[in-house]
This record gives sequence, C-alpha cells and structure tokens, in this order.
Amino acid sequence: MLRSRIGKLKPSRAAPLFAALGDETRLRIVSRLCREGPLSLARLSEGASISRQAVTKHLDALSDAGIIAGEQSGRMCLWRLQTARLAEVRRYLDEISAQWDEAVDRLRAFVENDEN
Repeated sequence: MLRSRIGKLKPSRAAPLFAALGDETRLRIVSRLCREGPLSLARLSEGASISRQAVTKHLDALSDAGIIAGEQSGRMCLWRLQTARLAEVRRYLDEISAQWDEAVDRLRAFVENDEN
C-alpha cells in the first residue's frame, strides 16, 4: 500500500518550490533555461517585457527556492537549472497523484460494495 511511502517529501520543503514556480515570468525563465541551457542575465532579459532589475528579482526568487543557480563565468553570471530540485517537485506531484488514485479506488470500492 502507498501509505508507507507518504511523508518522505514534506510540504514544508515543497511549498517554496511551488511558490517560486507560481509566477508566469519565473515559469518562462525556467522554460528558457530548459530549452537553451545556461544563460546570462543579459540573455534572459532580451525580449522580456520587464526591466533587467525585475528579471534579477525573479532570478533571485528561483535561486532562493533552489530551482536555479548562478555560476560566475568571467565577468558574467550564468544561470542554470538545478534538476535535482525540479525532480523533487515531480516526485511530490507523483506522490499526490498516487494518493488521489488510492482515494478514488477506496471510494469506488465503497460505492460498489454499497450497491451489493
């Protein structure tokens, strides 16, 4: 039964990830880093409808959540995804999905037994 696995990924650890990913601009940044690989602030700001300073604030929020990390390369900082943290998000969602499936199965069994 699934219940023995539940609790490995704590909501207190997952919440900052979802909060950081809950912003459209941040999701765009994450998508670009997924597609294009590590990028500088200048590249991430190109074509953005917000200021470079605003992009920096979004990068800081993603970095604070552990979703991205900046790495100094000469005079510029390259931002890259932290795939381990994104994998945590996926595992947490998979766990919630499994809990939901289990609850639906219990409800189905209850309804079917009640009909007999």
